[in-house]
Parts: sequence; C-alpha cells; structure tokens
Amino acid sequence: MKNLFKKIKGAFSALKQSAVSAVSRIKREIRMAAFSVQTTLATGRAEGYVDSGVKILIAVVIGALLLAGLYTLFNTNIIPTLTTKINGLFNYKG
Repeated sequence: MKNLFKKIKGAFSALKQSAVSAVSRIKREIRMAAFSVQTTLATGRAEGYVDSGVKILIAVVIGALLLAGLYTLFNTNIIPTLTTKINGLFNYKG
C-alpha cells in the first residue's frame, strides 16, 4: 500500500513538472509573439490586407475605364474574339 502511494505521488509529481514546463513554454512563445508584433508595429513597414485589396480594386477600375475609353474612342470592337465567345455563351442550347 505504501508503494502504491509512492507511485501515485511520483506520477503526480511528473505530471506537475510537465505541466509547469508546458506553461513556461507557452509563456515564452507568447512573449516572443508579442515582441514580434511590437517590433512590426514600431517599424511601420507592414502592409495590411486591406491596403493590398484597395490597390487591386483601383487597378481593375482603372483598367476597365481605359478599355471603355478605347471602345468609345475607336467606336469599334477592339477584341472581336471576346465578343464572339460571349455571344456563344449566351446562345447556348443545351
């Protein structure tokens, strides 16, 4: 019976030691992540997803305006294959 209690005490001691080790490892990782975020914010060089999305959206709008301007300027079909393919899509009889 005494040996059983010693084994249980040893198992709990090992469990406590591994839990303390895991918690200290997690704390260290959180500190490193916080430091990384802090340095990134301090440099001000980070570019957000919103900024990239706005840039792409502006490029698409400018491209569409440029293409519309070319259509208006030349008053003809600039990309004839595109018109043929679009008409083919709408005339689908499946």
